[in-house]
Amino acid sequence: MCDDENHPSSGISRRGLFVTGAAAALTLSSVSFAEAAEDEGTTTEVVSGTLPPGSPDFVYLPVRIPRGVSEIRVSYAYERPSVPAGTQGNALDIGIFDERGTELGGAGFRGWSGGARSEFFIRGDEATPGYIPGPVRAGTWYIALGPYTVAPEGLPYTVTITLTYGTPAATPKPVYPPERAKGRGRAWYRGDCHLHSWYSDGRRTPEEIAALARAAGLDFINSSEHNTHSAHGAWAAAAGDDLLVLLGEEVTTRNGHVVALGTDPGTFVDWRYRARDNRFGHYAREIRRAGGLVVPAHPHATCIGCNWKFGFGEADAVEVWNGPYTPDDEVSLADWDGMLVASVRSGGRWTPAMGSSDAHRDPDPVGTPQTVVFADDLTREAILDGIRAGRCYVAESKNVSVALSASGGRGRHAGIGERLRVDSDDPVTVRLEVTGAPGRTARLVTDQGVLHTATLPAEGTGVVEWRTTAAYAAYVRAEVRHAPVVPVPGLPGPLAAFTNPVFIGA
Repeated sequence: MCDDENHPSSGISRRGLFVTGAAAALTLSSVSFAEAAEDEGTTTEVVSGTLPPGSPDFVYLPVRIPRGVSEIRVSYAYERPSVPAGTQGNALDIGIFDERGTELGGAGFRGWSGGARSEFFIRGDEATPGYIPGPVRAGTWYIALGPYTVAPEGLPYTVTITLTYGTPAATPKPVYPPERAKGRGRAWYRGDCHLHSWYSDGRRTPEEIAALARAAGLDFINSSEHNTHSAHGAWAAAAGDDLLVLLGEEVTTRNGHVVALGTDPGTFVDWRYRARDNRFGHYAREIRRAGGLVVPAHPHATCIGCNWKFGFGEADAVEVWNGPYTPDDEVSLADWDGMLVASVRSGGRWTPAMGSSDAHRDPDPVGTPQTVVFADDLTREAILDGIRAGRCYVAESKNVSVALSASGGRGRHAGIGERLRVDSDDPVTVRLEVTGAPGRTARLVTDQGVLHTATLPAEGTGVVEWRTTAAYAAYVRAEVRHAPVVPVPGLPGPLAAFTNPVFIGA
């Protein structure tokens, strides 16, 4: 056993404190294994220590791997003492980097399971979901510990490393899903862009998620595991002519989460930085260079580390609605509307909104909500173009459909995400068509606030028309609302659907 308690006050080695290019990290004393005496067999080392409150975000345990290793297997455990209400308890994440090192954005990443698993393995032909199969090459590997929260008395941990010696298995070439499915040409396509399988902290297989997506009426989905791209090669069998599978990652930092949407296969996006490190812009550009979109997720969620602190200057879209509609979604919607107002007042770029389920396990519904995109076809490029342009709306299910348009003189017409170019005093007719929302309330929202409401018919299909001018409304967007759960004057009910805006004016 290697007992890494050589610092009297903290229980951890201070010898290796360094900066990864962003957040401070700590390197513990290394663990060494002897060369294999025979071609086969296993050997194990156990490391224990205690992380104090205020530990860095990442603590690296170097493991010196000799030649002739076919598999590395790691398990860990830590104490979870009871703490008073309002006090953070212990939560410890885990992952691993290979002999290429832990440099931020480097090539050494080999997997991450956060707190979802207590053990993992890597070998040439296979790895635990969340980890990347491949050879276990000689050199110094790094087990990454992430003390997410630490109790006042510290976080005692034990890490067990087992090496298996022998001839390494060959690594199969990954097969990725196609970037095109059988679409309907230029049409509206329904998708869910934030989903988790057992390749991170979900409990469903890709095949199970795909079946639920089809049942929810979806045309496309996006793979978005926490801090790993390991699922990219697992989706080919689940895709098909009727379901486009995009590839990405949920980049889960300590200052908020961002969905990398529709990136190139095999793209890994690092997450080991905070807002103060001024690194987010770099990785946002990496996502775009890989062909994807940058989508801050659940920006006002209340979970630890979820609240978005990077600003929206690099966002291609923002996830305003995450899972079943809750008060933090209402805050996100209001915040996004404030961003729209600022953009029309300044003449600057606007950020489209979208919604996704963030489904992890039963009974989380896939496709609640779903983003409905107007695209030229059911391809990766066309879907991303539609989202980027804001030609989309969000609905609670496949049963709800919305069409919003504005028309002016001389036959001018504009739809969601588009601009109706008219003079400031020209009359404009706004038309909202809704299906699948019986008795719900329709609201037309502008930069001046909610300017028109109407109750939809009991059969669920209705048309709302409203007349305005560009001088009165710089944009108009639609909301379809349920009745309030608790009737409070001025407090709207949960969303059934909402649209991106139609802009009005020259």
